[in-house]
Amino acid sequence: MGTKNNNALFFTCSLIEYIGRSMKRTRCEVTDILGRERIKRIYDYADVFHCEPIEKTAAEFIEESELEEGDFDNVGSCRYMVPEYWDIGEVYERLIEDAYEDENILDGLWNVYHSWIDAKISDYNTDFYFQPRDYIAECYKEGVVL
Repeated sequence: MGTKNNNALFFTCSLIEYIGRSMKRTRCEVTDILGRERIKRIYDYADVFHCEPIEKTAAEFIEESELEEGDFDNVGSCRYMVPEYWDIGEVYERLIEDAYEDENILDGLWNVYHSWIDAKISDYNTDFYFQPRDYIAECYKEGVVL
């Protein structure tokens, strides 16, 4: 499939995760509010945005997209150790890489965040996000946790 270790995709997914946590929004809601054009901009300029603290970059996109706080608090409801936003960003990055070709990466990002698997990865009270990448990709392709 796609190029492994796509740093722009990793940063984009990690930023979506960071924004979702800080604004208490599902990751699907974050992608909807940011929209495809902003997500493409984040992806295209990830190497530049990555030079700034993620808090600053997140704040700029939250303000620009007028993203308001929601009530989805998967961090607060986690009964165990909360995974780092970089770790979850990597889970999404790998899934998108494994399920989509390079030329379809941004469509793949959109599709993954708008699929059933978004809620599964965001449930930190299960170990789903911690599973091997090939297993997560196979679940996504099959449309169910195997």
